[in-house]
Amino acid sequence: MATYKIGYFVGSLASGSINRILSKALIRLTPPELEFTEIPIGTLPLYNSDFDSDFPAAGRDLKQAIEASDGILFVSPEYNRSIPGALKNAIDWGSRPWGTNSFARKPTGIIGASPGGIGTAVMQSSMRGVLSFLDAPQLNAPEGYIRFDAEAYGPDGEVKNAETEAFLKHYIDEFAAFVTRVLAANAPGHIGDSDPASAK
Repeated sequence: MATYKIGYFVGSLASGSINRILSKALIRLTPPELEFTEIPIGTLPLYNSDFDSDFPAAGRDLKQAIEASDGILFVSPEYNRSIPGALKNAIDWGSRPWGTNSFARKPTGIIGASPGGIGTAVMQSSMRGVLSFLDAPQLNAPEGYIRFDAEAYGPDGEVKNAETEAFLKHYIDEFAAFVTRVLAANAPGHIGDSDPASAK
């Protein structure tokens, strides 16, 4: 069985982030073919095009981590009905300089937790528009809008609620299947495949 390297982003920088707890829960439930590595975003300066001629080390490290990943998972809250600033900044770094989009053709998933009833639905809608522009295929179903209940999780990602555990297991299994399908379709020699460099 092939093993795929998945880079994941936690969209909150808070030390007690509920989305970090959610990411731990997903990793605990993940099938054996996925291997997760967090891509940190907290030390990135704000992106601007002045950096394009000489990317700082933090920007280069981020792009290398994305490019070393077979797929990307975003686990993020919703801030003011949109993408958290730190996460959007990281996406901007990863897609620049122009012509070096590190997200191109990477299979992606989006999931997030919130104390509120609508979870992170509006953030995810915004994120899908961004990822479409970046040519990053997205898992469209199941959708993962998690209303966070602290009593359902342990601090290291243990899931104490059977219904929650079943949903998260279904989500991460479907993400694994999606990653496998996209990478097979993008493999050299696949009918309709083009030079991967052309997407960057």
